[in-house]
Amino acid sequence: MGSRTTNLHLINEVSRRVELSQKRIREYEKEGFIKPLREPRTNNRLYSDFEIEQIKRINHLIHERGFTLACLRNLLVLAPCWNIFACRRPQQCQAYHNPHQPCWRVRRQNGTRCPGPCGQCAIYLNRHVAKSKVLEAVAAVPMEEP
Repeated sequence: MGSRTTNLHLINEVSRRVELSQKRIREYEKEGFIKPLREPRTNNRLYSDFEIEQIKRINHLIHERGFTLACLRNLLVLAPCWNIFACRRPQQCQAYHNPHQPCWRVRRQNGTRCPGPCGQCAIYLNRHVAKSKVLEAVAAVPMEEP
């Protein structure tokens, strides 16, 4: 996407386009998955086309793939961006070739194919979430016999 100030939409239009309630969209914002701009005079939320696509993907992961909010937050920290956001040509992106670095860091150094600004991306917005082991070993607890 080009300039961040082009194609901005109010929440009521976004709600219709993504077929979600305004409340659900605001919940995604509260959870740290999106960060719309604010109109300086009215404080209205303004969503770019990039954020609309992020909302659609986040909704897909939660409601069609069954991720919980906590699971999605871990996914944003642990999984590669091209997998989370279903990139069509990941092999052509520097983030794909540097899988052990966050895409926003790769972008600063080498650029990426992502059309949106890092500061508005769910991965960047959740960069502060600590990486933790997903499948930690659990001590075996003997089961009682009936």
